[in-house]
Amino acid sequence: MPTTTSFQLGDTVPAFALPDTEGAEHRVPAAQAPPATVLVVTCQHCPYVIAWNPRLRAVAEAYAPRGVRFLGIHANDAERYPADSLDHMRRFVRDQDWPYPFLHDESQDVARALGAEVTPHVFVLDADHRLVYRGAPDADHRDPSQDAAWLRGALDATLAGRPVAEPETPARGCGVKWKA
Repeated sequence: MPTTTSFQLGDTVPAFALPDTEGAEHRVPAAQAPPATVLVVTCQHCPYVIAWNPRLRAVAEAYAPRGVRFLGIHANDAERYPADSLDHMRRFVRDQDWPYPFLHDESQDVARALGAEVTPHVFVLDADHRLVYRGAPDADHRDPSQDAAWLRGALDATLAGRPVAEPETPARGCGVKWKA
């Protein structure tokens, strides 16, 4: 069952460290702060995630040269949803040559602290690790021409040192599969 969070726009992200699919630990906040960090609470089986993944990949690849850090956070209960297991995450990262690490949030503590509701749920942090955007990548997972416009807009504003015009959009997707 999800819990409410006090993590709000303008707040510094709750600190965490999670292993990726190869066991390497990733920390947020980072020791050397990137100009922006994108956290995507995601999974392997949700049709919204599957539809948005090509756009998320394109954004990660387009903004990596500008120093933007992307991290995927997998928190679904893999016992009840085996498609979201660590093995499936590893296979996806390897087979897709995925451009950013997938982190395993087995305890679901990070997803709860972020206030994640669905997969995918996108969180953009500025260079000070403050929340500047949360919501969906764009307005319609079924329309590739949307091109993750909301996420791109948030990153462009953040990298330019401007406030995000629309800092919160409706998160759309499959509900996070919380442990009983």
